Amino acid sequence: MDSRTRRTPETTPGHRPAGDRPALVPLRHRGPASAAVLFLHGGRADGLEPSRPWHVAALRMRPVARAVAAAVPDGEVFLGKVRYRHRGWNGSRADPVQDARKALAELTRLIGEVPVILVGHSMGGRTALRVADAPQVGGVVALAPWCPDGEPVTQLRDRRVLVLHGDRDRITDPRASVAFADRARDADAHAGVLLVKTGDHAMLRRAGTWHRSTAAAVAELLTSDAPTGPPDGLLATALATPGAGVL
Repeated sequence: MDSRTRRTPETTPGHRPAGDRPALVPLRHRGPASAAVLFLHGGRADGLEPSRPWHVAALRMRPVARAVAAAVPDGEVFLGKVRYRHRGWNGSRADPVQDARKALAELTRLIGEVPVILVGHSMGGRTALRVADAPQVGGVVALAPWCPDGEPVTQLRDRRVLVLHGDRDRITDPRASVAFADRARDADAHAGVLLVKTGDHAMLRRAGTWHRSTAAAVAELLTSDAPTGPPDGLLATALATPGAGVL
């Protein structure tokens, strides 16, 4: 064993413990905003190791965020992401839910009470759906979300929810997303599912469809006051299709 004294992260000068860091990371903030979009990347079922921006799950959301940035008004919509303390959901701890709620509170302090759209992938999709009861959240775009049996839906009452899921996803089950959306509608949510034909969990196959559809859905949710979005929009299409529509 090395007998030399080593600094731990907690004793390194200038180090800020993960729990003390802001959970909100601004991606685009150019003056007063009339609305906001928050991105929540994926993770693992279990994992207490720190979540890092260079992890693959975080990198997968970068092109999605760029597509949304190009589709919404530059000077009016704040864009940010949620910083997780840990890589995993971690059972009843539901660590990313705590992080997302903290980020929403920080967002309100930063730009005030504005409508917020949440965009989450995989574990981040589950997280976004869980925290949609926050008063400022008006809608969720969930990408290949992790929707285990018994996942709560009552928090989605009156919320607009569009789920995009690859029909060849082998990590999270598209059938579970359809069942989740059915239960959410029974709880008075405006929820629908569109399947990305031949799409995979990583959103690499047919990446352009994933990116364009997510950006279009966010733009619809931001600009339309109708519960189902514009009549020719993606959410309206999903709601009008029994089970799930196909992209």
